[in-house]
Amino acid sequence: MNYTQGSLFENIENIPLAGRMRPRNLSDYIGQEHILEKGKALRNMLEKDSITSMILWGPPGVGKTTLAMIIASTTKCNFVEFSAATSGIKEIKDIMIKAEKDRLFGIRTLLFIDEIHRFNKSQQDTFLPHVEKGDIILIGATTENPSFEVNSALLSRCRVFVLKPLSNNDIVKLLKNALTDTRGFKNKNIQISEDLLTLIAVYSNGDARTALNVLEMAVLSSKLEHGVVTINKGILEDCMQNKALIYDKNGEEHYNLISALHKSMRNSDVDAAIYWLARMLEGGEDPLYIARRLIRFSSEDIGVADTNALNVTVNVYNSCHYIGMPECSVNLTEAVVYLSLAPKSNSIYMAYEKAKKDAKETLASGVPLHLRNAPTKLMSDLGYSKGYKYAHDFDNKVVDMQCLPDNLKDEKYYFPTTEGREKLFKERLHYIKKKKHTVNKSI
Repeated sequence: MNYTQGSLFENIENIPLAGRMRPRNLSDYIGQEHILEKGKALRNMLEKDSITSMILWGPPGVGKTTLAMIIASTTKCNFVEFSAATSGIKEIKDIMIKAEKDRLFGIRTLLFIDEIHRFNKSQQDTFLPHVEKGDIILIGATTENPSFEVNSALLSRCRVFVLKPLSNNDIVKLLKNALTDTRGFKNKNIQISEDLLTLIAVYSNGDARTALNVLEMAVLSSKLEHGVVTINKGILEDCMQNKALIYDKNGEEHYNLISALHKSMRNSDVDAAIYWLARMLEGGEDPLYIARRLIRFSSEDIGVADTNALNVTVNVYNSCHYIGMPECSVNLTEAVVYLSLAPKSNSIYMAYEKAKKDAKETLASGVPLHLRNAPTKLMSDLGYSKGYKYAHDFDNKVVDMQCLPDNLKDEKYYFPTTEGREKLFKERLHYIKKKKHTVNKSI
């Protein structure tokens, strides 16, 4: 499909903000300086109108489609867009025939394929001879690794450009543009603090579309008072949060009872735990639900202080599945007694919660290049696996190598206790850290 001009009667405000704010030229485009700033290969190709076939590889919302549209508007080519969801072999062949004829008259065809990884091998093979002959200039956009999702023959004839998630500063700049641009909210008096714009940027995780959608939702959700729309943190958090549906609106006692069981076991009160278990089972609670909660408890409140706790609860779940009520009541009681009397540690739970906070509140960095595999030449050329140290090649199978992203490289998540068997884990962790320090000094 070719891009078409919008209707004269179309109300631009009915178009989502992300669509209205799509950059129209390189001066509007935000981010990707590593491939678009002056002197870089892609920028030179655009300025000289010497575009070659390429693959734009990056996560959602970083500007792959927008960049292709900008290339289309600046190059002297016919522009044709394909979608893997709607384009078949016949349509592809028809376009290829026309492109071949146009080439004889000096007319170039730029073919943009969004989500090229969704095209199957037969569809991709259809493009190959026309790319080789120069009938078309192919631009494919993908969120998936082209080394695995694009035919090697086609990939070898394309230049791969890696697009990165936008930085927080890029997203904030984008949001400010939306507030001051006539295509955005310039005609509305919107008040939002710099801190809240940064909050949107962090939440969007480098995705411009997500950031603009949140801003638009916040504007539409905020009240207009005295001609001013003021966006506060409460409104913004409401727009960003994932709301969970409560499946039983009259089930408060259900949750009260499981809470009482959980907290009694945590407090090592075995008698209370057995009582609350009986209350639930005699009240008709699904034994498999209780068994699932016990599995969770075994890791959340005991963890590696007693590594057998997880085995016990999984076995009890299977027992409940096999024999059901009322026979499985003794199996559940066995698990409840074991968990109540086991040594307690929440270090596993706390470790994950701390890591989850970083995962949600900081901009997710890519996996360090030295930790990535490089099964293809493209990935090797991009620096994948370079500098990786194979632990088995070192004494004690320990090597000092950074495995966290740069912005989190000094973070610690696991703080073992001395309860039960976790004391051994603490000693092992201390030993590993000491060995890494020794290896680091010797390298």
